[in-house]
Amino acid sequence: MAKSILRLTVNGSGREDAVPANMLLVDYLREVAGLTGTKIGCDGGECGACTVLVDGRSRLSCISLAHTCAGRQVETVEGCATDGRLSLVQKGFHEKLGSQCGYCTPGMIMAASGLLRRNPRPSEAEIRAALSGNICRCTGYVKIIEAVQAAAEGTT
Repeated sequence: MAKSILRLTVNGSGREDAVPANMLLVDYLREVAGLTGTKIGCDGGECGACTVLVDGRSRLSCISLAHTCAGRQVETVEGCATDGRLSLVQKGFHEKLGSQCGYCTPGMIMAASGLLRRNPRPSEAEIRAALSGNICRCTGYVKIIEAVQAAAEGTT
């Protein structure tokens, strides 16, 4: 398949890469950009492990073509920390034990980060709604919700 140049910003850095028109965003991030924090879970947009932010909004990268992000800002879990310091959401997950096996955690962190940008003081129901597309097979979600609440309160 012929390749074309994809220009976008990933975690604050401009990129230009030759990629096939049918390459999925998750594959672009993992294979071309070398950002393996974005996980492949279901390959069908049902588990949320591949959630990234595109222009600040949650997007499932396993069902998004990379070229649909041309000219856009893409953020992955690797871009959350600043100067080696965890983001409030990352700290919340760490301190409130919001991750068990950790497989869903990058997608949860990105979905929560997108929510807190739009709504810095969400209710528990709003947090649950924002994370409803992210499946965790290890927990009952209590610690995950607590992690996002702590990040919103800035208590982490």
